[in-house]
Amino acid sequence: MGRNPLAALAHLPAGNGSISLPLRAVSADRGDCGSALRVASSRAFRYPRAPMELRGRWGLVTGAAKRIGRSIALALAGRGLNVIVHYHASADAAAATVGEIEALGVRALALRADLGRGDDVARLAREAEARSGGVDVLVNNASNYLRAPFDELTEAIWDASLDVNLKAPFLLAWHLGRAMRTRGRGRIVNLADWAGERPYADYLPYCVSKAGVVSLTRALAKALAPAVQVNAVAPGPVMPPEDLTPSEREAIVRATPLRRFGTPEDVARCVRFLVEEADFTTGAVYLVDGGRLIA
Repeated sequence: MGRNPLAALAHLPAGNGSISLPLRAVSADRGDCGSALRVASSRAFRYPRAPMELRGRWGLVTGAAKRIGRSIALALAGRGLNVIVHYHASADAAAATVGEIEALGVRALALRADLGRGDDVARLAREAEARSGGVDVLVNNASNYLRAPFDELTEAIWDASLDVNLKAPFLLAWHLGRAMRTRGRGRIVNLADWAGERPYADYLPYCVSKAGVVSLTRALAKALAPAVQVNAVAPGPVMPPEDLTPSEREAIVRATPLRRFGTPEDVARCVRFLVEEADFTTGAVYLVDGGRLIA
């Protein structure tokens, strides 16, 4: 007689998207195959496979009052997501962003927190959960960008860069990611930077922090799978500092294969894709850099 066809399935790896059979199903005789497959199916495919429906859910976007964070918040709100607008010092801008989001027909609220303080980050996570009824989407967008030539570096600059740019995203993912996992679904998108792959001069702590975000993304993707998907977006030359001279701007454009600066909307579209549509993607880093990394 032939071998039990279910036994071969016992050798398939467990993990996201794989088949995991209970011992009884694997050892079942052929007469019980139908029952065994039903048991296996009910256990192996318990996590949703369809793209996330954003309407009616809540998301937290850090640094959402202005610039790229604002564009991300508006892009997600345009797809029906209720948005918590985190800000630190830009209360008026945050209120304006909340108004823009509400004009799209969804709900919004603004929460203040200093991401350089661990206790404030924990409070932000608690308030976000309590006031929304459960955060399903986290976008770690906020960061600082502290210029520090090597000979002028201080421990304070290092700490400020790593605390806001790396530790805060970890803490928020740690607090909110566990709640997402308990509910059985969630999306986390971290904002990295192409400089995390190819560091540039005078921003050593910033570049290190963004390289850390890439590694954090991959580690979180493993830790929170299969219920929560964690990915990163790494922008390139998008919204350059306002104090750049015309010649400096021209040099950046020349060094970018697509020969232009990116826009906040370029980044926001990629984040929206990862949140709403990329249902078989986790631990990935999407470059939105106009080809700058390969130049």
